[in-house]
Amino acid sequence: MADRYLHLTGTAPGRFLTRRLGLPQPVPLRRWSREAPGLDGPLLHLTAGESAIGGELAKVLAATGLPVEPRAARPAGIVLDATGVASARGLAQVHAALHPVVRSLAPGGRIVVIGAPPSFEDHHQAAAQQALEGFVRSLGKEAGRGSTAQLLRLPAGAAPTVAESTLRFLLSPRSAYVSGQVIELTAAAPEPVADPDVPLAGRTALVTGAARGIGASVASVLARDGARVVVLDVPGAQNDLVRTADRLGATALPLDITAPDAAARIAAAAPDGLDVLVHNAGITRDRRLANMPAERWAQVVEVNLDSVLRTTDELLASGTVNRGGRIVATASIAGIAGNDGQTNYAASKAGIIGLVRSLGPRAAAEHGVTVNAVAPGFIETKMTAAVPFLIREAGRRMNSLSQGGLPVDVAETVAWFAQPGSAAVNGQVLRVCGQSLLGA
Repeated sequence: MADRYLHLTGTAPGRFLTRRLGLPQPVPLRRWSREAPGLDGPLLHLTAGESAIGGELAKVLAATGLPVEPRAARPAGIVLDATGVASARGLAQVHAALHPVVRSLAPGGRIVVIGAPPSFEDHHQAAAQQALEGFVRSLGKEAGRGSTAQLLRLPAGAAPTVAESTLRFLLSPRSAYVSGQVIELTAAAPEPVADPDVPLAGRTALVTGAARGIGASVASVLARDGARVVVLDVPGAQNDLVRTADRLGATALPLDITAPDAAARIAAAAPDGLDVLVHNAGITRDRRLANMPAERWAQVVEVNLDSVLRTTDELLASGTVNRGGRIVATASIAGIAGNDGQTNYAASKAGIIGLVRSLGPRAAAEHGVTVNAVAPGFIETKMTAAVPFLIREAGRRMNSLSQGGLPVDVAETVAWFAQPGSAAVNGQVLRVCGQSLLGA
């Protein structure tokens, strides 16, 4: 459904009226396209504190394709190396670095602060590095004009090359609806990518719930990035599933993911194994707990959580998910903040977060596989188009970008998780919500 308010604020009378009334001023977000794949303008590289990674980080930033400069009148992106900030006084250098330049950031610009994990041995360093989280979340809310801000934590002693795929994502139009997020990297070395334009070439991906909506968009972006895609959905959605498969040159697999033999049938559909497994299938059966019969609770938990746990366990145990593989699940901001009438849905999506945080480190150690999740906020789909007008408008405006996201925003995040170069991204739950005001 078209966002008429966003269109209105793009007109001169609309801008005048909404400014006079103190209403939100959303800016249309520029997303990735073949014609305009990158940000327009230079990248400003700044440092706060004593950095041990300055030279290496400069090389990684240069690999993003943006011209890196120490000064720029209108930067498209700003990267602040704050890994050396280790005291409350050191935070003054963060202010000193960004205060003079933040207003010059181009519309739709990107700010990435690179920090270090808070130390368990040094509470002064821990306080300073944790302070960066509050700083970045606030900066994301202040940036305006479609700009975003993120905090990227680099593990001690790790080469900045582990951050290359993440910086490519954050410093590009692909991350248009991601803001105010904290990403913790591991020290795992990235796998080589022959062609950054098709990083998934030669890899096989399976996407559940892919007949339409977000799942179909995920499948499309993975195919664009070079993957051989298998799209899965319930037999009742077979017509839409086949249309999606035909459009992408993918393989359609009509299958109820809750079936006892689901994992075996997935393995049979991917005889050479899976390199990317995307758990996107999900349902809602909304009702307040006092009015919710047991079957409505059970249906949601079975589809959204139990089937994910079961098929993941079986596919890992059978070796169907290849070493170097990527598992990406779909959580939700409802699982973080809760939602009226969605105790079943919120429980299932919070369960996904627990799965990711627990399994991620063990899957990497035992199988060489990473496990991450996306947590979408208000995304413009047929489902949200059916939401009552006032609730829909609140969902659109209650975030730092003052608009709803698109299915492709979730898909681009999944594709970043799926890349061979994202080996250091593990156990993460990334909100794709425009920095929603709901939850953390």
